[in-house]
Amino acid sequence: MAVVFQHSTLAALMAGLLGGTMRAGYLLEHGDTGIGTLHGVDGEVIILDGEVYQADQTGKVNHITDMDAMIPFATVHNNNDATETITLQNVDMGHIDVIDERKLANNFSAIVLRGDFEHVQVRVAPKASEPFPSLLELSENQPVFDRDNVSGTLVGYYSPELYHGVVAAGWHVHFLSDDREFGGHVLAFNAKELSGELTVFADYELHLPIENQAFREHNLDMNGLDDAIHAAEGNKKD
Repeated sequence: MAVVFQHSTLAALMAGLLGGTMRAGYLLEHGDTGIGTLHGVDGEVIILDGEVYQADQTGKVNHITDMDAMIPFATVHNNNDATETITLQNVDMGHIDVIDERKLANNFSAIVLRGDFEHVQVRVAPKASEPFPSLLELSENQPVFDRDNVSGTLVGYYSPELYHGVVAAGWHVHFLSDDREFGGHVLAFNAKELSGELTVFADYELHLPIENQAFREHNLDMNGLDDAIHAAEGNKKD
């Protein structure tokens, strides 16, 4: 059965635990497709076909070949384990309807969708230096980039409301263009037709950085965590 693998928690990032705690090479042992960020929340990571790409704060996309690059937070899976192939018509960020249609609100799921996009808007987390700020503070200065008429791939994960805090409940989606020149954390997009894979996960594997002193010693403040996650992730709270 399909397994989704996650390293660390979103709550840890929100608290400013932004230092890398897993090697990229080790992460890839658990999946060939995924999303995340680099040490210091240095940009947005997109993993496709076992290759790691980073959209940085200048808007440039870099191919990360250093398997010792450190990652503080990421989610991956093997796309060959996809549950089904899907095609979506007239789709945007508010209309990824596979969850409601298939009664998957209580399941972890992933989409990998390819096609021609009329418009994509992304944001990119700017790199932080120690002492690290909270993710919310960092998100206040994140650059936003837009691209029209671009071909590429969406990689996104859906997480149930029950796990909010460990992850951001709902969709978390990254984009990478086919020419590998544009990408980031998706805020909005429009496309007439996208095709790809949907994976529904029976198993959710959470890996914690237990050897990291900062993670072990930090007491997470849960007050206001929900609002802070919505603000940092660029999602409006319902």
